[in-house]
Amino acid sequence: MQTQVIIPTYNERENIAALVTTLIALPMPLGVIVVDDNSPDGTGQLVDSLAAEHNQVTAIHRPGKLGLGTAHIAGMKRALELGADYVLTMDADFSHHPRFIPAMVARMDSCDLCIGSRYVPGGGTIACTAPRKALSYGANAFARLALGLQAHDCTAGFRCYRRQILEQVPLDRIFSNGYSFLIEMLYLCQKAGARVAEIPIIFENRRLGQSKISRREIASAMYTVLRLAPSRFFAR
Repeated sequence: MQTQVIIPTYNERENIAALVTTLIALPMPLGVIVVDDNSPDGTGQLVDSLAAEHNQVTAIHRPGKLGLGTAHIAGMKRALELGADYVLTMDADFSHHPRFIPAMVARMDSCDLCIGSRYVPGGGTIACTAPRKALSYGANAFARLALGLQAHDCTAGFRCYRRQILEQVPLDRIFSNGYSFLIEMLYLCQKAGARVAEIPIIFENRRLGQSKISRREIASAMYTVLRLAPSRFFAR
């Protein structure tokens, strides 16, 4: 089974080389698709160098900062074109550590979407502030209650999707972008009948660089939940 790992980047030069090197060293057939939004720090050029050195690495360059959601969609489409059986998404900053990927892929034997979760037994966080933990917990509880989501970690971006479930989700019709995309994507997968599973991970606050989470992203996620909630009971 072939797995393609999608990594959206914007100003991740400090992290991307180490992450890609760690990924391709994993003992499994793995490709890496980096979707760079014209990072001013030269992340895209560094990824080109990595792609020239390693045939497992694919670079997608976009003209500007177009958002996390559309970056995921661009990577998913390329992964499907490359024949991926599984499509895995993760952050570029080592908050999602590659050591958890083999277990996530192994879990795909009995599910369609596996989430690397902070909120199941054995999961947790490192170096996250109390306000950030409270915000994350509250956002997840709100999304689960309003949308009937099965997962405990609804806002996690560390996920592995089965090809067949991605082919059933209308990627081009997804409205939300940014981190709210993660909530909508999970909701659409569940509505499409996906079997959702979670494995415990330890989320490590980024080592280098700056967080991309903003108040605007938080407000957008709240809006996305409220926008989707009626379709839980009525056809869209």
